[in-house]
Amino acid sequence: MLKIKKLTVHYGPLPALKEISLEIERGEVIALIGPNRAGKTTLLLTLSGILETTEGRIYFEEEDITNLNPHQIVSKGLIHIPQGRHIFPTLSVLDNLLLGGYTKRKEKGVMEEGLEKVYHLFPKLSERKDQRAGTLSGGEQQMLAIGRALMGRPKLLMLDEPSLGLAPRFIEEIFATLKKMNQNGLTLFIVEQEIHLTLSISHRGYLLKNGRLIKEGPASALLESPEIKDLVGI
Repeated sequence: MLKIKKLTVHYGPLPALKEISLEIERGEVIALIGPNRAGKTTLLLTLSGILETTEGRIYFEEEDITNLNPHQIVSKGLIHIPQGRHIFPTLSVLDNLLLGGYTKRKEKGVMEEGLEKVYHLFPKLSERKDQRAGTLSGGEQQMLAIGRALMGRPKLLMLDEPSLGLAPRFIEEIFATLKKMNQNGLTLFIVEQEIHLTLSISHRGYLLKNGRLIKEGPASALLESPEIKDLVGI
């Protein structure tokens, strides 16, 4: 579904990513893990079209999407939930969700169907649909960010630190929901500091350090690898 070939990205003269190559198959959950400033967020921003590549190519469903505009990438079904959620705090929950489906607004019945699915997945959002999004709890805002992304009918959903700033009970709930979404057919690419929890719901994982991929493999094998144990301080 997604193929990255020798991707290099610079911030000014400094390389942030160096010859990154990875693949994601349809129906997988893939974890991208690594220390702070490894380049994880940079990779997602590049896949989303927010940052430009210096070298290398990005293919989504066998189509070259390298350096397309973000709205073009979203319309193809590659959707990114950024770190920190970035909801619209002064708008209602419902309006946030409707904005998520903007690229699909002209397709008959898509918005209504999307809202039904989001409210089924997150009943709290239905209860609070007329509430200003900025008054929601952190966990509810993360639900809203996921729901908003789902309104765009993603084929591959990228999440950057979905547990950031959440209470433990919300973290467990969010990850249980992500697992359920994958079981329903959605492909996921997750950047996360909660390494054990992320790998526990993933099929495979990649370890990024200093802008380079240094290890990849099945999630269960990565959990036992010396590199991961060193990263989490075991």
